[in-house]
Amino acid sequence: MDYKGLLVGLGNPGREYEATRHNMGFAFVSMLIGLAEREDCVDRMNGAKFSCELFRVRLPRLGGHWLAAKPLTFMNSSGCCIQPLLAWHKLTTNHLLVAHDELDIPAGALRFKRGGGNAGHNGLKSITESLGTPNFCRLRMGIGHPPYRGNVLGWVLGHPDTADAAILDAMLPKALDVLFIFAGKGEEAATRTARAASTQTSDTCTG
Repeated sequence: MDYKGLLVGLGNPGREYEATRHNMGFAFVSMLIGLAEREDCVDRMNGAKFSCELFRVRLPRLGGHWLAAKPLTFMNSSGCCIQPLLAWHKLTTNHLLVAHDELDIPAGALRFKRGGGNAGHNGLKSITESLGTPNFCRLRMGIGHPPYRGNVLGWVLGHPDTADAAILDAMLPKALDVLFIFAGKGEEAATRTARAASTQTSDTCTG
């Protein structure tokens, strides 16, 4: 089967990591799968050989069939899942979209880009090393910096309080819109949509 793309949401498996900031990628894929289930547009696939949860999604707004995956390798080894997954399905990095949390973006804001550095994100580092290139698209979901310097690990692996959780939850439907725009109109349109959604978030928070 020909797939239009592979969406990978980054996170860590296990109940202790559920709903942590570092698992925003998992939350994003889960929202997509939930939507597809309600519309009877998803099939669960066997992802064991790739160490991931794997789904085939065929929502109309995606313009065709996509694969969606949640690696079960733990964040620091995400590339060990993605490289063989691409190879097996005869996909290239041009088909890959990685959704992940981003410290350097305010909580609730979105950015979309192709390539670039890893900004200390070990999941992106693993993917770049496994693929031999940073040239893949990223949907960057802002979690903001911790209020106290030096507490980055506790921040990303921590559970947000009620107010922060509401901000992050509200970001997910906007991230879905970015995915659909990317699938239908390409990278430039997705970049504009992500920034526009972030502007709306900023206005809401300061208005």
